[in-house]
Amino acid sequence: MNDGAGIAARGLAKRYGERPALRGIDLDVGRGQTLVCFGPNGAGKTTLLKILATLIKPTAGNFAIGGWDGRRDAVMLRRRLTLAGHATYLYDDLTVAENLRFYGRMYAVPDLEQRLGEVAGRLGLTPRLHDRVGTLSHGLQRRAALARAALHDPEFYFLDEPETGLDPEAAAIVRAWLVDINKQGRTMVVATHDLARGLELADSVIVLHRGKIVFQARCEEIKPADFPKIYAACLRAGGGQGAG
Repeated sequence: MNDGAGIAARGLAKRYGERPALRGIDLDVGRGQTLVCFGPNGAGKTTLLKILATLIKPTAGNFAIGGWDGRRDAVMLRRRLTLAGHATYLYDDLTVAENLRFYGRMYAVPDLEQRLGEVAGRLGLTPRLHDRVGTLSHGLQRRAALARAALHDPEFYFLDEPETGLDPEAAAIVRAWLVDINKQGRTMVVATHDLARGLELADSVIVLHRGKIVFQARCEEIKPADFPKIYAACLRAGGGQGAG
């Protein structure tokens, strides 16, 4: 194993029946770096995140996380990574604290109560720890899901539109939390529709369209004011992989 390794994928493809969801994805994310994935609905962002998080198997291609083989070592890798997507994976009839304790015990989190309090506090959930998840607003449930995802202090984060549906105050809390994760040297792949905020968070970006990478670049190579035009042009062209 190479402890300095980040995320690498070669030729990742996924088909659902006759429909291609991903078509030959190559990417590299350095250790401690953040890759932000942009693209319209149906571009393949969620499928890519689920493959990298070892929840679904690719139809073709290979990938490695932290130097470990994503196919062969999937069970071991799941303790080192996390996925937060559109589903919360929380139990509505349990409180936020009860949900976090359940997942914390499943991952054998040391000093669980202390860690639970830290994560809840960082995401502004302390006043709602004893509320049942089913009684919470959509935004609070999203933050509770992020707390669940972070509880075992993973090395690799796969986040699918973490700020979607949040009011400005909640979005600011989540944004500050994401910045903290970045500063802690964690490796992240984040899918979002928000071009400006995505660029602020990213070390590098890709644009997915119809299952292909149609643009990729380091953020220092992009002028933020130009990116909306670049993004729109990529979707119009719908070209092949690699553009930057």
